Amino acid sequence: MRVAILSPYALSVPGGVQEQVLGMSRELGARGHRVLVVAPDAHDTSSHDTPATLARFGRRLALPANGSRAPLTLSPRASRGAARALAAFAPDVVHLHEPGAPLLAWATLVAHPAPTVATFHRAGDGPAVTLTRPLLRRLARGIDLAVAVSEAAKRCADAAYGLDCEVLFNGIEMDRWVAFPRERHEAPTLLFLGRLEPRKGADTAIVAGDGPERARLEALAAHDPQITFVGRVSDDAKRSWLRRCAALLAPATGGESFGLVLLEALASETLVVASDIDGYREAVGPHATLAPPGDPRAWARAIATALAAEGPAGVAAGREHAGRWSMAALVDAYLERYERLGAGGGPARR
Repeated sequence: MRVAILSPYALSVPGGVQEQVLGMSRELGARGHRVLVVAPDAHDTSSHDTPATLARFGRRLALPANGSRAPLTLSPRASRGAARALAAFAPDVVHLHEPGAPLLAWATLVAHPAPTVATFHRAGDGPAVTLTRPLLRRLARGIDLAVAVSEAAKRCADAAYGLDCEVLFNGIEMDRWVAFPRERHEAPTLLFLGRLEPRKGADTAIVAGDGPERARLEALAAHDPQITFVGRVSDDAKRSWLRRCAALLAPATGGESFGLVLLEALASETLVVASDIDGYREAVGPHATLAPPGDPRAWARAIATALAAEGPAGVAAGREHAGRWSMAALVDAYLERYERLGAGGGPARR
């Protein structure tokens, strides 16, 4: 099957949507499917460890969105380039991730003849959703199957765009998270791993990450020798840090539709202490210690509780839980739906 996957976000910037796009492309490619990934950032030349063909267009911008900064392109020329790449590839199915984000997917929703699957990742409303709602409600008529990555994302997409999304959770490439040796130290290492933005709540738990909040957070931690800012890390370094730490801290204040990094930590056999918010509760169930966002005292108690309760049975149960959302199982589910839409025998015109 020929599968085209569109990411509105540049693959050169780490993020949950980008992780899903690349993970799906790797799993589909390993099964012998032909995959084209279309994304912003014409200057990105990395292969991103995927066998897929990568087509990147436009200049990458960093635009405020949902308490974060989204690495998008707003270039109509990039959108036209993406449309030409899709036409040349002649996919059996087009899979759009976060189609509400401008701009690459919008022309595809209007014009491309192949069956179209759309996966919605965002949780929460905001000015961007309000502004694009009328346009996206019209464009959504071009979606053959709408999927959300969580109940929180479903509520957002259904309300904003008049859809009835099926829920298929994000996928984890399980084997990639135990490729590095497990390390333990007398003093436990607590890891915050993510973009340093207000929404991520890093000032509750001050660290591998980079972003607009880094200077302020480094100033907060300047007199504490136990706190280290590693900066932006590679995928390999990310996996290594998750194997080296005693616990991952995820203190986000909201706006998280699923919490992929929490499952990555569980897959790495690492404890998780996370904010008690919708997307995180849905992802980890009972396999993490939850604390109210923005409450450092409660977080200190939660961390102590998690470390005291650590044991092989709990760690194994956490990895087994993460395995329920393996990328292999997710791709199985999507392939079944692609075939149900008539993909696989050549592009089907709507």
